[in-house]
Amino acid sequence: MPAKAAAAQSPDPGTLKLSEQVASPGETSSEPDGPTGRPKVLHLGGSHDREVDVAGLLGPAADVVGVSSPLRALALLAKGGYTALYVDADHFGEAADIGKLIRNDRVLRGMPNGVVLLDEENLVLWENGRLAEWTGGGDAVSRKFYEVLGSPEILGPDYCPLNTARSKGQASTSVLKSDEATYYRLHAAPIIESPGTEARHLVVSVIDVTEEMVQQQKLAAIHQAGVELADLTTEEVASLSAEERIDLLSSNILHCIEDVLQLDVVEIRMLEQATGELVPVLAVGMAPEAAERSLVASKEGYGVTGFVAATGSSYLCEQTSEDPLYLEGARGARSSLTVPLMLHDQVIGTLNVESPEASAFNESDQQFLEIFARSVALALNTLDLLAAQKASTAAQSVEAIHSAVALPVDGVLNDAVNIMERYIGHEPEVVERLQRILKNTREIKKVIQKVGQTMAPTQAQPTDAVEQRPMLAGKRLLVVDADQGVRSAAHELLDRYGCIVETAHDGNEARFMVRNLGPGFAYDAILSDIRLPDMNGYELLMKLREIMDSVPLILMSGFGYDPGHSVIKARAEGVQHVLYKPFRLDQLLTAVQETLARAER
Repeated sequence: MPAKAAAAQSPDPGTLKLSEQVASPGETSSEPDGPTGRPKVLHLGGSHDREVDVAGLLGPAADVVGVSSPLRALALLAKGGYTALYVDADHFGEAADIGKLIRNDRVLRGMPNGVVLLDEENLVLWENGRLAEWTGGGDAVSRKFYEVLGSPEILGPDYCPLNTARSKGQASTSVLKSDEATYYRLHAAPIIESPGTEARHLVVSVIDVTEEMVQQQKLAAIHQAGVELADLTTEEVASLSAEERIDLLSSNILHCIEDVLQLDVVEIRMLEQATGELVPVLAVGMAPEAAERSLVASKEGYGVTGFVAATGSSYLCEQTSEDPLYLEGARGARSSLTVPLMLHDQVIGTLNVESPEASAFNESDQQFLEIFARSVALALNTLDLLAAQKASTAAQSVEAIHSAVALPVDGVLNDAVNIMERYIGHEPEVVERLQRILKNTREIKKVIQKVGQTMAPTQAQPTDAVEQRPMLAGKRLLVVDADQGVRSAAHELLDRYGCIVETAHDGNEARFMVRNLGPGFAYDAILSDIRLPDMNGYELLMKLREIMDSVPLILMSGFGYDPGHSVIKARAEGVQHVLYKPFRLDQLLTAVQETLARAER
């Protein structure tokens, strides 16, 4: 038989919102809801139409509507009112697919995503109702797809996703942004009706990703706020007192809290490690008695803040009146969120925000606040470092001299040892002159240090350098780091304690400095970044062992970055100390002292 008929109960009217297409040449057309009252039959024709006259076979018993495209048949079937579908053998497999689409209609309507069928002009043939729901613009059928979404801005990655899907015959994706700041992720897949032909129709899925995009934007804003918050350098704050530095940091923190997190009640406390006391640093919107309340890190008796400091875990209080841990902070507060300030897995303080609304904070807010708290912790740690560096005006004058000449003198030493490495074994006179340059250069540093100590009054010297760090005086240290700021800071920090500090830019230069230090001399401690331009910290340790009996090495790492697991390997070889930047002055001094003590045993 040249054609097959597939009779099926028509779907409920309105089940699918498809526009009825204008018949192509050779197609017959009739309104499915015509006035005759006779049963309506849809005829999907093909190459056998001349052999089988469907309209003639059915006669006046039915109204026959003829189409030649399966998608046009789907559009008319979706309008409802058809008693049967008569399909030419050419389209029998496609007719089965049409039946599946109709049966799956209610499934598609239950999806949270928008599903749309577009023709070659990007007119909506059918949609599952989500676009109309999102845009509030009524029926989307027979309208331009982008028009339905309010002519959105295409953000990429594909700036012509519909054209790409048709022309390349493969799926394409992009993100759209409407005028109302609503974001959609679009996925367009072509319908290939026959091999080797360009797709005319597209199935497009649309997902509302506004919340996801807003979250990403907020994360980016928090990251930027954190970068700005921690952007404190010695040069910028050198003239500020400790109180002025705290005020500056507090102002930056408050700006970020209000503008990025949109909160107006915040309290920050720092944890005194020795006593467990939580010292107030910043309190905005808090009741005076709450801001001045004495708190310590404890799971019981000191409120949510004490609990968070003791456990290192965030705490979300959804209803303050029902939470036994909560102590009143902001008057009228009905919910609060408290997160720990963590620095290298150690609690250094707490960050607390409160709201007059119950259940005002959720898990996303907790995530954002924890991310921001990391930047606050780094900034507070930097502030502590800067405060520890501050001495009297006279001491600063001496340190200014050291700072001005330290790196240029180191540059002379670096150049000299590099040249010596080339001339060793070739021209003894040149080598002798270079050795004299090295000796004289080192003597210049000693003279400057002695003159500076003479210029500065006794009370200008850091008290802990004289009374608590006497073993540092006269110790020779080598600092290896590609960052000029680190090399400069090493001089500023360690020169004050009587250390003889020299620096190198990379691992090979460090080797040259060690090898050409002079007979009878050695570095008492070597501080090296784990990520040098020419090698890692572990590789430097192995190379130094070729020229030193014992290598008193201290490694420095930024944000836990450890290429090649050099810290783990170095620890296995006996390295005891790893300093994570930015580290505090007391951490640096303790690591150096313990390394010196270990070398002397």
